[in-house]
Amino acid sequence: MVPVDLQSSRPLARGKRAASSPRTNLCLSEFTPPSPTPTTTLSKYRGRFPEANIIMAEIDAPAKTGRPSFGTNMRSRSYLQEHQQYRPPQQDGHQGIDSIVEGIQNATLKAPKSFQPYNGVPSPKSPPKIIDSGLNHTLSHTNCQPAPGHHSDRLIATLIYKTKSPRTTITEYPPDRSPSPTLSSKSRVLPPNLAPVRTLSNFPLEPPPPDPEPLDHLYGSYISPLCLTSFLHLIASLPTRQGSDTLTSSHRCLDNPTHPSIVELTVSPTPDPTYLTLDDLRKHELIYRFEREWNVDVILQADTVLRRYPRLVVFDMDSTLIEQEVIDLIAASIGVEEQVSAITARAMNGELDFSSSFRERVKLLKGVEANIFTKLRTVITPTKGVKELIRGLKRMGVKTAVFSGGFIPLTQWLADSLGIDYAFANTIASDPATNLLTGEVVGTIVNAERKRGLMLEIAEKEKVPLEQVVAVGDGANDLLMMKEAGLGVAWNAKPLVQMEAEARLNGENLLDLFHVFGLTAEEIQALIQ
Repeated sequence: MVPVDLQSSRPLARGKRAASSPRTNLCLSEFTPPSPTPTTTLSKYRGRFPEANIIMAEIDAPAKTGRPSFGTNMRSRSYLQEHQQYRPPQQDGHQGIDSIVEGIQNATLKAPKSFQPYNGVPSPKSPPKIIDSGLNHTLSHTNCQPAPGHHSDRLIATLIYKTKSPRTTITEYPPDRSPSPTLSSKSRVLPPNLAPVRTLSNFPLEPPPPDPEPLDHLYGSYISPLCLTSFLHLIASLPTRQGSDTLTSSHRCLDNPTHPSIVELTVSPTPDPTYLTLDDLRKHELIYRFEREWNVDVILQADTVLRRYPRLVVFDMDSTLIEQEVIDLIAASIGVEEQVSAITARAMNGELDFSSSFRERVKLLKGVEANIFTKLRTVITPTKGVKELIRGLKRMGVKTAVFSGGFIPLTQWLADSLGIDYAFANTIASDPATNLLTGEVVGTIVNAERKRGLMLEIAEKEKVPLEQVVAVGDGANDLLMMKEAGLGVAWNAKPLVQMEAEARLNGENLLDLFHVFGLTAEEIQALIQ
């Protein structure tokens, strides 16, 4: 060992000792830092001895620690969870992320089981898995086959929004109920709160109640969901048979599912017939008021199979299959249109006997050229959709007929052009020498009684039950055949006919008749193509 002078850091000469002083001579082998504060002692020798510097560097180096982590007991929840007084359980049965993490910390992962595709046959290895979906579905409902010993009791209500007919005001009265003799209405729509009458004795002694508030302009100019709800509420207010089930219903949009104009409702059970028959229900004040509120026509029918399968459909001609009145067109050719039209209007409204009024009108046609019927062929305008309607009925195997209070030349021509099976009308005499009309009727006049008789003859000839006969007309001379048929349809008819008919159509297209049978727009297009 070489002695070292700690003051000067120089080695001492061999054999010499340090001078007597307060300094202390030390050897490195004899150096032992004090145990209480080794760092403090060695810091005094930092920079003097390289070995001391190395020892101090090792002491000052920070100790390496592991990544901090929270144990199961040290994990904390969110602030809201810590401070809420009540922690509700999970409603869906799913665990939160904290529960999942805590559950897998001490879990051991196992190898997944081998996957075997399910072949569709339950087995112990592949048992059927039953999951509760929360849905309640039964295999029986109101439109199914009824149970043994029971029968179907359903009512069909076809709601048709009147897109063409304008709303009438409370000031529109029929001519015989008008406050003023000069006031008359040309509208064919039923006046509000007023049934057509013929005598002054039926004039109301009190003013009619105010017209209901129109609701279609608030909820949409179509059959809205609220309109259907209102109708179902109306039906539910009517008494049903004792012991019958709760009212159930279903509906079908027959034209446009988004904004339907024609909706078919199936309602079960029907109102008690001992309290309210189907004919009385069609004329019920609640139905009439509902039609006024929502600007719709309601067609009520019993839900039978024959309703969907007619076999004979008979039509009036003037203002039904065609838009004009033929006798008025003939009168216009000689300048007597005003007189003839006035008599025609009164006859169609049921104010005059049809046969006598027809003879009066024919007398005014004296002197008209006999070939006038050929000239009118270019003037006649068939009603919109009538050609497609006849084509569709023929594809369904339905027999068709036209009964006209007009004249046979034009009626037969129209029937041949449309493909109608039967045609009947009146015959007017003509002078062969002058080739002019004489103004006299030949044979039996096709009036209301004659139309009903012709319909019954054709039905018997074709072996068609009356339940499968449909009659379509617009005038009072069509009422008898409409009442005799299984279904009578008033097409843009006079107020009296609208009130008495079982069904009313006030649209622009005669194809709407198919909707009364329950056909959708898609099915109609398939028929007429």
